[in-house]
Amino acid sequence: MGEYGRPLAAGVALLERAIDYTLGSLHSVTPAALCRATPCSDWNLRHLLEHLDDSLHTLTQAATGHVAGCPHTTEDPRDPAPTGANPALLVRDGATEMLGRWTAAGDGGGAGTVCVADRRLTGPMVAAAGAIEIAVHGWDVARACGEHRPIPPLMAEELLDLALLFVTCADRLSRFAPPVAVPAYAPAQDHLLAHLGRDPDWFAHN
Repeated sequence: MGEYGRPLAAGVALLERAIDYTLGSLHSVTPAALCRATPCSDWNLRHLLEHLDDSLHTLTQAATGHVAGCPHTTEDPRDPAPTGANPALLVRDGATEMLGRWTAAGDGGGAGTVCVADRRLTGPMVAAAGAIEIAVHGWDVARACGEHRPIPPLMAEELLDLALLFVTCADRLSRFAPPVAVPAYAPAQDHLLAHLGRDPDWFAHN
C-alpha cells in the first residue's frame, strides 16, 4: 500500500459515512420544502441543494487528481441540470457517483495528491474536507425540513477534530460565518456546527 493508501482508505470510509447520513436527510425533502430557509442564511433549501450538488461534482473531479481550473485539466464538460430537475435527486445521484470514483481511486492507488488551481493537496485531506461539508450540509437539510437528525456522535467527533485543523480564521470571510459560542459540555456535533458558524439550536420558522 502506497504512502497515502491507508489515510486515503480512512478518508473514503469517512466520506461514505457522511454520505449515508446526508442521504437519510434527503428523504425529508419535498417540492414544497425547497423554498424554506436553512441554517445557511443566504440560501433557501433549493440553493443549498444546488450548492451541495456542485460540491459533489468538484469532489468527483478531485478523485481523478485534478479539479477544473488546474493547468492540467480541460474545461469542465458537465452538462447543466435540466430545468425543473429535483435537486435532492441530483444530490443523491451525485453522491453515489462521487463515492464510486473515490473508492475506485483508492483501490487503484490513485488520488494520492489533488491539483486544485495552483495548489496541491493530499487525497486524504480532500476526502476528509469533503466529508465535513457533506455531513454538515446533511444536518442543514434536515433542519430546514423540520427534522431532528443528529450527526452520529463518533462521526461528529472525527469531523470536529478535522474541522479544527482545516477551518482557520482565513476561511471565515469567504466560506463560513463567525463561530457560535456553545457550552464546553455540549456534544461534539454542537461544537462542530458552532465552529462552522451554525447555531446548533437553529430551526426553520417557515
